[in-house]
Amino acid sequence: MDDPIRIIPGTEGQVPLILEFIRGLAEYEKLPNEVVATEESLRQSLFGPRPDAEVVIAYADEEPAGFALFFHNYSTFLGRRGLYLEDLFVKPAFRGRGVGRALLRYLARLAVERGCGRFEWWVLDWNEPAIRFYQSLGARPMSDWTVYRLAGPALEALAGTREKTAGDDADLADGVINPRPSA
Repeated sequence: MDDPIRIIPGTEGQVPLILEFIRGLAEYEKLPNEVVATEESLRQSLFGPRPDAEVVIAYADEEPAGFALFFHNYSTFLGRRGLYLEDLFVKPAFRGRGVGRALLRYLARLAVERGCGRFEWWVLDWNEPAIRFYQSLGARPMSDWTVYRLAGPALEALAGTREKTAGDDADLADGVINPRPSA
């Protein structure tokens, strides 16, 4: 008989395990080259003086089976904070055993205990198994919203911390990014 699933807050000593989970997630999402996190960056951002996020580890059969990394966001419409799930990953050997559901239930309870107005996350469009699973829990897609991201040179340009070069593909004028016309 399988041991029950046990979920505990991650600790600084588990940073190598957390990074292993992140790399496993990146492999699953077909983005292994995107991981630039290091043990040191995770140690600082998760367990430093002012943590940016929290992490929980799920154990099944007393083995690390999965993890969830999350943080609080805020809804101006609700006037309350929410819980945002950045990453959830279950090792392939433990899938189909309720680990993902247990992690989500743990976080849902935490959101309720902390007075959060909602619990949300993103999922890749191609990840049909995850989409079906989330919908089976009662989660609904926010199809009226489009996610935008600034990173790297675009973020630095908007922040005014990067010199623009002739190769940049956008101009910043009056607080609006205007795409350059193609030549």
